[in-house]
Amino acid sequence: MAKTLVEIKQGLEGQIGKRLKLKANGGRKKTIERCGVLAETYPAVFIVELDQDENAFERVSYSYADVLTETVELDFDTDDLNEIAK
Repeated sequence: MAKTLVEIKQGLEGQIGKRLKLKANGGRKKTIERCGVLAETYPAVFIVELDQDENAFERVSYSYADVLTETVELDFDTDDLNEIAK
């Protein structure tokens, strides 16, 4: 796992346009799981466009610090995601 925010950002920049599954801490012992595509990266945040059939809203953004602190976990395993999307 990446150790710095810069390494996390650089790693995500190479994954733009790829499908992912994310797990986010929703607070109060809730975990949110969503599928989508990594759309864009910015200096402090990255944007995920969510699958419309599963979610009420189109996009979510998280900071690289969320990944560093493991508040958000990203999984780019495309074989499993293709099965889920069908």
